Amino acid sequence: MMRTIRRILLDERGDLEDLPPVTIMMIVALIPIIGVVVFLGRYGLTDNSVQSAAFAAARDASMSRGTDAVPHAKEAAQLALGDNVHCASLDVAIGGNGLSTGLGQTGTVTATITCRINTADLSVPFIPGSMTITKTASSPVDPYRER
Repeated sequence: MMRTIRRILLDERGDLEDLPPVTIMMIVALIPIIGVVVFLGRYGLTDNSVQSAAFAAARDASMSRGTDAVPHAKEAAQLALGDNVHCASLDVAIGGNGLSTGLGQTGTVTATITCRINTADLSVPFIPGSMTITKTASSPVDPYRER
């Protein structure tokens, strides 16, 4: 075995006939498996980044004053995503009863982030298509803060 490997490494003819067919088949089979692993890893990182952006948007909206909650939440989401995720379209929706409750009453603000990403950003370039990741997070509103 070692003699065959040494002969292959030192031989300058470059013949693939010296390699066992199983080795060639394993190399050909590993390429798609590595591609799937890269895709799943990149998808996981993107998914976590969008969830983090949802938490940032909810927290920022809970500290806002009523009408400016959506712009602040969208800005916080874009800052949280940063250079990690490139959304083809980013939608931020704010809900919950936190901004309309009276002084002394508890409430929460919910932020839902929908990010459409191109699949070429997740794996090998030139693969057409897109995916949508939607994440939701909630944040409590300080009941004694001026509204």
